[in-house]
Amino acid sequence: MNDNPVLRIVAKIIIPMILLFALYVQFHGDYGPGGGFQAGVIFAAGFILYGLVFGTEALRSAVPPHILRIFIALGLVLYAGVGVTTLLMEADFLAYNALSQDPVAGQHLGIFLVELGVGITVGAVMITVFLGFAGRNDP
Repeated sequence: MNDNPVLRIVAKIIIPMILLFALYVQFHGDYGPGGGFQAGVIFAAGFILYGLVFGTEALRSAVPPHILRIFIALGLVLYAGVGVTTLLMEADFLAYNALSQDPVAGQHLGIFLVELGVGITVGAVMITVFLGFAGRNDP
C-alpha cells in the first residue's frame, strides 16, 4: 500500500481536512453536537490514516510514544484540574459556576476546559492503541 502514489496524494489532501474537522467538532461541542470525545476520535482517525498510508514507523516519528503519554496525562490533569479548582473555590467537584463571577461564563469556561481535556486524552489514547496493535514491523 505504501507504493500507491494516488493513495499517498489523497491522504496528504484529506488528512488536514480531517484534523480541521476535529478542531471544529471540539470547539463547537458546547453549542451543538460534538465535544471532546468525538473530536478526539476524529483527530486520532486522521493520524491513524497517516499511519495506515505511510507506515507505523512514520507515525511513530511524527508522534513519538513519549509525547502521546504526555498528552494522555495532560488531558487527564486538565479534566481533574477543573474539578479540583472548583473544590478549592469551595464549590462542588466540577461545579463550573464557581469558575467566574458570571455563572454563564463559568459554565462556558468549565465545559470548554473539560471537553478539551477529554479530547486530548481520547485522541492520544486512540493513537496509542492503534500503535500497540500495529506492532513494530510494517509489511
